[in-house]
Amino acid sequence: MKRRDFITNSSMAVSAMLFPSWKGYSAESQIPSELLAVTGDGDNFILKKADITNLRKNLKGTLLLQDDNGYDVARLVRNRIIDRNPALIAQCVDETDIQKAVNFAREFNLLTAVKCGGHSVSGKGTCDQGIIIDLSPFRGNRLDIENRRLFITGGSWLGELDDATIPYGLGTTAGTVSHTGVGGLATGGGFGRLGRKYGLTLDNIKSIQIVTADGQLRYADENENSDLFWGVRGGGGNFGIVTMFEFQLHPMNKDVVGGRITFDFKDVKQLLRFHGEHSLEASWDMYQDPVVFAPPMGYGNTVYFDVCYSGPHKDADKAFAPLRKAGKVIHDEIDIIDYCDLQKSGDDDDPRGASQYLKGGYTINISDGLIDAIVDNLEAHPERGSMAFFQQAGGKINTIASDATAFPSRYAEHNLITGSFWTVGVDTAPHMAWSRRYWKTVSPYTDGFYINDEFSESQKDVNLNFLGNYQRLVELKNKYDPTNLFRLNANIKPSI
Repeated sequence: MKRRDFITNSSMAVSAMLFPSWKGYSAESQIPSELLAVTGDGDNFILKKADITNLRKNLKGTLLLQDDNGYDVARLVRNRIIDRNPALIAQCVDETDIQKAVNFAREFNLLTAVKCGGHSVSGKGTCDQGIIIDLSPFRGNRLDIENRRLFITGGSWLGELDDATIPYGLGTTAGTVSHTGVGGLATGGGFGRLGRKYGLTLDNIKSIQIVTADGQLRYADENENSDLFWGVRGGGGNFGIVTMFEFQLHPMNKDVVGGRITFDFKDVKQLLRFHGEHSLEASWDMYQDPVVFAPPMGYGNTVYFDVCYSGPHKDADKAFAPLRKAGKVIHDEIDIIDYCDLQKSGDDDDPRGASQYLKGGYTINISDGLIDAIVDNLEAHPERGSMAFFQQAGGKINTIASDATAFPSRYAEHNLITGSFWTVGVDTAPHMAWSRRYWKTVSPYTDGFYINDEFSESQKDVNLNFLGNYQRLVELKNKYDPTNLFRLNANIKPSI
């Protein structure tokens, strides 16, 4: 048996075991004789009943239409300013389901969205009048302890990755919010608490299986389909739907030293200045996110650091000493904590079901001008929470060549994100307007952006953001997706 066949067969078996825990929905509606749909180019057309019926019959999973139970849940993404109504939602339970959905979408040139965790802030996991290929039922993993590998399906969440590995003394970089989908994060980059130590999530991918736009299931690694393997690691969802990731794992303590330390807001500027200086020379075991936050409901502004030290516990106090001296401490909640619990600790700060607007960009240094822009322009509002925070990069991430993977931004020391969130039902316009104004004051101090945070960037900005890797990515797009079926992403347009 070929190695890749073993991977495929094993992963499918494990996934099948986990499917019963997925709360699927039945497709109960009558299929209309004609269903209005839209192509990827924006042209309206009619889907025939016979074609829809055939797809529903051939899927092992569920094909949802607007009148089906579960449709209104399945169409949603995390950001509730995104309110779209696809013509079809194909909830896929395995690779063959994904192939059938891709073939159907290509045959009719349907506008196609791919959804797993639904974390795309710009709502790229849903669409109007097209098809959502929903991977959420396709979840499972297999751990190879001896070779330090995890095989995990494309529909899985990051929390499942951590839960499968950390109890066995193994781990890899896996974001900072557990309900994020593995596929979106890993193909776009993957910042996280272990990034400085082990690189981005994509730096730890050893192989993939992917359904490309022609409906073929392909295996790719450094030796087989190496061009595709290169492009998927940083090119996002431009080349297909990854059905299986093989991740390199590393020795990892089940318990780390981490948590949150909150400071007097009066010290916010010196704290950000400290972070800009200290983060460049800190141990690769250290990860810290400073957050400047204006909460709703009239509470005072806060500044805090979410931190994780994954080195020896005996060295933790020494590692945290500079931070504890950087400002007046209000609350120090740093302690020994289960790493999986720490990974879930930010879930409530990244709410599903709130309306939000986020913009981000890379920084090389945290200058006084940037600090002034962040702090002086932050405004509290009774309906809105607003913030700016830095995802720390550097360390191992910066040691990898910019053309080693499609991810080019190895120069960045931080990924700065600004934004706001508010409850569903309030007037969106003023909060959107403020968020845009805030970003406008901050953005001159940034250079490039993280494609997983893409939100209304122009096509020119997207192209430029891939730097010297752009033309190579266009050639891959021409080869694997010449009709641009997979366009709802930080899109690389084919040139043919």
